[in-house]
Amino acid sequence: MTVLSVRPVVLCGGSGTRLWPLSRAGFPKQFLVLSGTHSLFQQALLRINELQADDILLGQALVVTNEEHRFLALDQLRDIEQNDATLLLEPAGRNTAPALTLAALEASQNGHDPILVVSPADQAVTDMVAFTTALQQGIRAAADGAIVVLGVTPDTPETGYGYIQHEEVASTQGGYRVAKFVEKPDIETAISYLASGNFFWNSGMFVLRASVWLKALTHFRPDIAESTQRAWSGRTIDSRFIRPDKSLFTAVPGDSIDYAVMEKCPGSAFPAHMVPLNAGWSDLGAWNAVWQVGVQDAHGNVTQGDTLLVDTSNTLVHASNRLVTAVGVSDLVIIETADAVLVADRKQSQDVKKIVGLLDAQKRAELGLHRKVHRPWGWFDSIDEAQRFKVKRIMVKPGASLSLQKHHHRAEHWIVVKGTAEVTCGNKVVLLTENQSTYIPLGEMHRLVNPGSIPLEIIEVQSGSYLGEDDILRFEDTYGRN
Repeated sequence: MTVLSVRPVVLCGGSGTRLWPLSRAGFPKQFLVLSGTHSLFQQALLRINELQADDILLGQALVVTNEEHRFLALDQLRDIEQNDATLLLEPAGRNTAPALTLAALEASQNGHDPILVVSPADQAVTDMVAFTTALQQGIRAAADGAIVVLGVTPDTPETGYGYIQHEEVASTQGGYRVAKFVEKPDIETAISYLASGNFFWNSGMFVLRASVWLKALTHFRPDIAESTQRAWSGRTIDSRFIRPDKSLFTAVPGDSIDYAVMEKCPGSAFPAHMVPLNAGWSDLGAWNAVWQVGVQDAHGNVTQGDTLLVDTSNTLVHASNRLVTAVGVSDLVIIETADAVLVADRKQSQDVKKIVGLLDAQKRAELGLHRKVHRPWGWFDSIDEAQRFKVKRIMVKPGASLSLQKHHHRAEHWIVVKGTAEVTCGNKVVLLTENQSTYIPLGEMHRLVNPGSIPLEIIEVQSGSYLGEDDILRFEDTYGRN
């Protein structure tokens, strides 16, 4: 029996703007927990971990994400004890074709040629048995050099997905040869696709050998292949982080896996193979999709958090910070966060992108960050703010520390409410415990460390002429930030 070496590849880029206000540029949808206890990113990894079989040997996962989200990804990997994953950091988003190329180059080092199981980080699947069966079938088909795409059995005339038309006769590998790929159709065309029975939704999940991807990309898009290879050749390695050369990678032409390669495969020297997937799949592209895959009560409602509903039906309610109630409504989306509330007709949830456009045009802070902002050392929550003052609640993980820094425009008061703080202020280092406080004068070099074994929490009161997050001059930083 031949044992097939497999490397999971999770593409963890994108911003998920249609799931605003939960999804933000600084905390996009793949890191959200929309149901259960795991984020979409974690669910993608846990699903792939189930592919192990007598003839399938899973290797280290490759996670392709951007520089800004590296510590979010690392924290969530630790939470599911996936501590051996390698993170490939894009200095700029260039779409999925260059991202997969980075993963293929890393996987094919030292003469290896594993089968890559490529999955976006922001999808949902409800039938794990069907998912595992389809992926294992795809792996065995890819072992002989096939480029495999998973096609989702459609149940509605969806206009938001790309489609795959397959040939009528099933292949000997159990799937179908792909006749053509079709972009998002209008509703009349989508209805005809559904009626025909030989069109499937394009899931964006692929299975292929690393060498096959690199050869196909070189054939169809040599500009992407060559420029990504140059950026990869200039890579740097920092613990589990691998960074391609920033200036060279920024110059790589951006394109998707579908446009760059897959749509060109039918009729070429790189024929595409489709394995059907009927596993309750959704790409969660909008709040209506979240409602569709959620656990609905007797009235069709899907709720998360502290909610009370009366005479309400077919509605999605997500409460993050407080009680959210609804009376006498139907077919709505109600999403509450600490700094924003969205109310929308569920059937128009795709149009949330228009709100995001307005936020961008007005340079609103709610576009990029939540009130609670995650950092590699912990998080801070901006509780209150007015002219010349800001109040934050700050949590520092055990053993973690903020950078050695100073501010040009603000002074700070720190009050310890939980745990123990080691505070450097100028030439002095002191330990503070619960109910003790200290003052950091404007322009004074300082650092906050949690030397204890439990989380440290402090209340920080800032005062000064400018209170922006960019008023930081760092001298030393554990996490390599400037």
